[in-house]
Amino acid sequence: MILPSLFESRMRRLLGSEYAAFFDAWNQPLTTRGLRANTLKIAPAALWQLLPFAVTPVPFSPNGGVTAAQFRAGAEPLHHAGAYYMQEPSAMSAVTVLAPVPGERVLDLCAAPGGKSTQIAAALQGDGLLWANEYIPARARILLQNLERLGVRNSVTSCGDTARVADALPEWFDAVLADVPCSGEGMFRKEPDAIPDWSEDTVRLCAERSRGILDNAARCVRPGGRLVISTCTFAPEENECAVIRFLHDHPDFTLQRIDAPFGRPAFDTDRILSFLDPALHAFAKTVDTTACRRIFPCDSGEGHFIALLHREGDALTSAPLYTPSRTDTGAEQARALYGDCFADEPLGTFVTFGNTVRLLPPLFPAVQGITVLSAGVSVAELCGERALRAEPCHAAFQAATADTCRRVLNLELPDPRVTAFLRGEEITADTPAGFTGVALNGILTGFGKVSGTKLKNRYPKHLRLRQR
Repeated sequence: MILPSLFESRMRRLLGSEYAAFFDAWNQPLTTRGLRANTLKIAPAALWQLLPFAVTPVPFSPNGGVTAAQFRAGAEPLHHAGAYYMQEPSAMSAVTVLAPVPGERVLDLCAAPGGKSTQIAAALQGDGLLWANEYIPARARILLQNLERLGVRNSVTSCGDTARVADALPEWFDAVLADVPCSGEGMFRKEPDAIPDWSEDTVRLCAERSRGILDNAARCVRPGGRLVISTCTFAPEENECAVIRFLHDHPDFTLQRIDAPFGRPAFDTDRILSFLDPALHAFAKTVDTTACRRIFPCDSGEGHFIALLHREGDALTSAPLYTPSRTDTGAEQARALYGDCFADEPLGTFVTFGNTVRLLPPLFPAVQGITVLSAGVSVAELCGERALRAEPCHAAFQAATADTCRRVLNLELPDPRVTAFLRGEEITADTPAGFTGVALNGILTGFGKVSGTKLKNRYPKHLRLRQR
């Protein structure tokens, strides 16, 4: 792989005697792809046994693994079911360090395409709230699709500048992940087309942009909460130097040491001092940047950097919860429909937005000044002109479990009805009449309506497998 001469000289300057090992690993062929089991639907060991290909665990997450690079998930049924997410293994390390636990309010500030957001959601196990924000609308739509496919029911997705999130919910989150946009050096091995666009000016621009994002991230963390900063670049200006600058600007945060079974300690201040603003040299001597973590290709990953910070104090900021302001007949219809389809008690509030009734998560706050694209789960669509009727949404079944369905058709792989269902075809069924969940080896992946011995398919057209 041909590297820009300036990039290569920077890496030699940074790595010294370690450069040869880095360069050798950089030039090794990519023989694996990463994936992470979605524990909202299945345990990793159970998933590995079901998949038609071998998976080797990785150290970056207890739910992660790698398989052959030739594997493509698009036609694989369990991928449609949301049983797993294709994700670069070392990218899983940031959420592993963040360590969300059920009941927490967690913000993923730069969330698309959704790998880290869905990893956070799996850790929360439906208890607490995930707020996923993405600035670019097209990427936000991809984020929404992934959250729905993996069955996340306690999330909010917003699209806007990070300052708007901080203005709307200051000091509200127990944990914040700031996976900031960066120069992407660490992913050049997988995306070599980006190499010709690299320059030191890009590095400087990314470092300056991240400063504003991190300032806003700090405003979102409650006293006593924690912040993880992560990048996929090697550049010290965007990594250790950014952490030093952040600590200088935010003295109420302290750097925490990351002891992990992956990567290596980040570089000490002497190693990165020549990349740092001279005005911060004296302050840098008070910061132990080796508490952060770096991952290189020679560490069985790609290029990643993670820093964990704690905000001093101990306070939980409250915010008024969203409450409907009017009588909602659509919500009543959706509640009745939910009871017909599912046996569990719905958690949250049914609210109609346009023709869609959503089940909002219990912790959904009333906020202003930011565009909320989605909250909770789409439960029902209101159809008809005069006498409205409620029809189930795909997302409601995707976020449910087979044991909560009133009626479920469980298909065991490799039953040919699996492929037929994913293609949108009508299939045979022996369940009672009515809206029926369709599960693949016990994992829900949609629904249909049973009449007689046939299930009329409701799998969304834009998700269906194409005929070969």
